[in-house]
Amino acid sequence: NICAIDQTGKPDMNRSELLSEWTTPGFDTSKSVRIAETSDGKIVGYIEVWDTDALPVANWVWARVHPTFEGLGIGTELMYWAEDRLQETFDRVPEDLRVTFRAGSLSTHSPTKNLLEDLGMTLNRFFWRMVIDLQKKTAAPVWPEGISLKTFAEVNDSAAVYRAFNDAFRDHWGHVEQPQAKGVAKWEHWIASDEVFDPSLWFVAVDGDSIAGICLCRKTEYEDPDMGWVNVLGVRRPWRKQGLGLAMLQHAFGKFRQLGKLRAGLGVDANSLTGATRLYEKAGMHMARELHIYEKELRPGRDISRHEL
Repeated sequence: NICAIDQTGKPDMNRSELLSEWTTPGFDTSKSVRIAETSDGKIVGYIEVWDTDALPVANWVWARVHPTFEGLGIGTELMYWAEDRLQETFDRVPEDLRVTFRAGSLSTHSPTKNLLEDLGMTLNRFFWRMVIDLQKKTAAPVWPEGISLKTFAEVNDSAAVYRAFNDAFRDHWGHVEQPQAKGVAKWEHWIASDEVFDPSLWFVAVDGDSIAGICLCRKTEYEDPDMGWVNVLGVRRPWRKQGLGLAMLQHAFGKFRQLGKLRAGLGVDANSLTGATRLYEKAGMHMARELHIYEKELRPGRDISRHEL
């Protein structure tokens, strides 16, 4: 949070969220987290390696260095450790497949960008934090014919919702197919460990017996208590281009407003293969922050992650 305040002016995590992440099935803090500290025990940096996918071909590294201790080589040493640690993934991935890792930086934070570039990482994607002012009027949703809306409290089937999510996000940049059982287990862990989880804010659009789309929301966002957050918005292919995504988003805005929220936000791939940014702009949202995603190849081979439709 010290780093977040330095970079954005606000903290972005609480203890509950950190514990939820660190108890994710398959994540072992003794193997995947390292802490940098001074001789008197002051924590000045830490790093996480996320290789929890059953097929870990595109892994994530997340690190922070205390602003007062930037420029001393701490971040470099942490990243060296992470790269060495990720060599362990090779035994879990067929020899012909490419293995990479990714890390991110705010577009405005030059120390992190310079560090990643010095480590030989390549900038290859941009993600946006988009927001909307809910004190201004937003349009009411217009639902496609045959669609009805339920909440997760009514559906109460995490496996079915996860299948719909996975199907919708097969067209998301970087998607790699993973075993359903592991994905469902992670989702159920996040639901159980989220202290403010509200099943009435997980919206499920159905067409007969089929889930057409999902809009999974959280009633507060760690950085901004007055903001409702859209964690996931996805529409499965057969129901796209009918206005369903926009309708679900507008419905979420209305629910957030009823809860007294002043803003709503979400994160999105700025070059979304399905044109998500255009939909969000149509709904009245705007880009508030940009995240740069860097990637480095650990082992060459056939790339099985999604790059185009």
